[in-house]
Amino acid sequence: MTEQNPPAAGTASTAAPSHRATTTRGRSVLLFLRDVLVIVVAALVISFLIKTFLIRSFYIPSESMQDTLLVNDRIIVNQLVPDVVPIQRGDVVVFRDPGGWLPATPETPQAPLAAAGDWVLSLIGLSTSDSDEHLVKRVIGLPGDRITCCNDLGQLSINGVPLDEPYVTLPGGTTDVSGQDFQEDVPEGTLWVMGDNRYDSADSRFNGVVPIADVVGRAFVISWPIDRWQWIDSYPIVFDGVERAE
Repeated sequence: MTEQNPPAAGTASTAAPSHRATTTRGRSVLLFLRDVLVIVVAALVISFLIKTFLIRSFYIPSESMQDTLLVNDRIIVNQLVPDVVPIQRGDVVVFRDPGGWLPATPETPQAPLAAAGDWVLSLIGLSTSDSDEHLVKRVIGLPGDRITCCNDLGQLSINGVPLDEPYVTLPGGTTDVSGQDFQEDVPEGTLWVMGDNRYDSADSRFNGVVPIADVVGRAFVISWPIDRWQWIDSYPIVFDGVERAE
């Protein structure tokens, strides 16, 4: 018989560590992927909650709020207003169309992939696809206020107090902040809103008051483009002398 040589010492022990190393690496990859998945899901849930209850993004589609807001500016809206934080005169608010403010526009079909992506972004508050269904204006009158325009200096008055409005954009040589005279009492549960670009804004002068229930929130910052980043001023000093009408 031919004698078989025993396997060299260490042959089996060399193969075993290699197998264990491969198994360990595979387990590490799975753990890493699990952690990434947990982080992504947690981020999506947090973003969804923030979008639903705290803040939301919109873009500006028109010139009615120039020069405060320019076309295609992105703004961040605080959705705690008005349910938790009350609306103040001077606030720039985003609201749903109460009816008849916006022209009817046909729905533009989207490719399935684009529609799915937009749906995901809308869940976390990054999509601005429904901005065309909302409006943005500055709150001038609160419930019970009497809004009158214009006095001999072209100023608007609230409850008999004339306002000096530095945020209003007027055509060259014009001092009248409205372009038309009016007097309106603001009913309970509603707001009188106007654009800062008064001569190019179809606001409460033409469409009536806005139900507070339609307000999505208060715009507080321009987030894009980067060179436009700034807080959106409510100009509280403009309205300091105005008291609620009796």
